[in-house]
Amino acid sequence: MSTASAPSRGDMREEVSGVDWWAELRGLVAMLLAVLVFHSLIAKPFYIPSMSMMPNLLVGDRLVVSKYPYGWSWVSPSFHVLPRSPARVWPGTPRYGDIVIVVPRGSNEDYIKRVVALPGDRIAVVHGQIILNGKPVPQVVEPPLDLRVDANEPCDPADFPGLRFRDATGHDFCELPIFRETLPNGATYRVIDHKQQPLDDYPEVTVPAGHVFLMGDNRDHSADSREPLALKGLGGPVPLSDVGGRAEFVTVSLDGSETWNPLTWWHALRGGRSWTTLRPEQAAIQPVS
Repeated sequence: MSTASAPSRGDMREEVSGVDWWAELRGLVAMLLAVLVFHSLIAKPFYIPSMSMMPNLLVGDRLVVSKYPYGWSWVSPSFHVLPRSPARVWPGTPRYGDIVIVVPRGSNEDYIKRVVALPGDRIAVVHGQIILNGKPVPQVVEPPLDLRVDANEPCDPADFPGLRFRDATGHDFCELPIFRETLPNGATYRVIDHKQQPLDDYPEVTVPAGHVFLMGDNRDHSADSREPLALKGLGGPVPLSDVGGRAEFVTVSLDGSETWNPLTWWHALRGGRSWTTLRPEQAAIQPVS
């Protein structure tokens, strides 16, 4: 019966020195390219750094953005290195209420806002209420939202004067006034409007073809289509070629107490936010009389 002999040290040195490092490098590059293509064409993660979409998105939320619903354009790649162009491949138009990613003119920074008017619509804002094609978009008062104060949502008195309070257990909360807004297709969602400010009024404009009008849900703290580009807003209706995808769902939400150490991330998790859908609820559409 034959037996296999153990390799000598010389043989082992030959095996180690025989690693095809060029093949390994090519495999790594191919993997990175596959990730880049997936992020550019299918979906990518996104981090919420501002409070402009409260109460539906909080600072510290991590979410998934799908890249294909409205087609692909210069803004689709994960890194905005292509020159701006109106061209789109397999173009589509958002629906009322969609939350979208947009890169404003003169910037490479991603914004996240909600679609409140579509091509051909006439839109104005009067005392904080959207007037769409001459009709007020319904806003119904809902009970205030008591949002737990944390490092990512501090309820700064400069932003939310008089809204911070402490409950009997010693925890701090922000009492946010909530309205439920419902668009013509039945898309319904919560918004915050707690003070009078210049963006509460916006003169009527007609949304051009190939454009949408975008607003943040935190109406008093959002640089959106109502705000000029010079003030880091969107400067009116936004070309669809500048829209890079649709927000789908929250993966995790962290309260800001985490550090680089992964062991701290569990305690920083906000309960009840993981896997929350970001598609608007659907209300019954009232028949036109």
